[in-house]
Amino acid sequence: MRPAVPVGVADPALAARLGLPRAGEGEAELLLVHQGDRLVLAGDPKRYGHPLAVDFVAGRAAHRRRFGGGRGQLVARACGLARGVTPSVVDATAGLGRDAFVLASLGAEVLLVERVAVILALLEDGLARARRDPEIGEIAARMALVHGDATHGLEALVASGPVVPQVIHLDPMFPHRDKSALVKKEMRLFRTLAGDDPDAPRLLEAALDVATHRVVVKRPRKAPPIEGPSPRHVIEDRTSRYDLYVHRRLEA
Repeated sequence: MRPAVPVGVADPALAARLGLPRAGEGEAELLLVHQGDRLVLAGDPKRYGHPLAVDFVAGRAAHRRRFGGGRGQLVARACGLARGVTPSVVDATAGLGRDAFVLASLGAEVLLVERVAVILALLEDGLARARRDPEIGEIAARMALVHGDATHGLEALVASGPVVPQVIHLDPMFPHRDKSALVKKEMRLFRTLAGDDPDAPRLLEAALDVATHRVVVKRPRKAPPIEGPSPRHVIEDRTSRYDLYVHRRLEA
């Protein structure tokens, strides 16, 4: 899937692989370029804030790994990570990989599915750096990444990866209400790339067909469920909610 706005890619080989124009070929609102040791997506800082990168080694991911609450976190509870139970998970809307990294840090094997080529490139770069890091390399090794649209080809995408789809995690795009200006700019940039998710009902249907045990859908706490079957269980915190669609019980 191409981004909704023009993106130029500084590396010719990467541009060819992603099927995107090279930097300087046409009018690009965003630029995918290496800065130091990382790949970043940069645009007008007044509109988009700091360049966007995937970083599992430091920053928010490192803080959440150390102090986020372990298996008590909402995403871990929703995906069924309990004492003695560590299911394998397909994150069918990988995004920047933050929830997938939390699950992998708790021992789960995770397959990330991403349909937007630019986001895929950022994830590849972030995972490559994480796998080289002595502290979290083992965690990153539990994360596999595939490129494709889970709405239309989830079964084949899962079959191409190394993870059994016991749990499928979905986080369809929804209007972001965080009050932080920095997060607003980051989400504005991410939404510019990923667009909205009008096909969320079809995504849920595909996930229910493929998951062996459960599908979990992340939503803002007061948002309606995705159109389709009603969730069997709901768990929530102050801002977020998970709707759980359960086929069978997860066991050790």
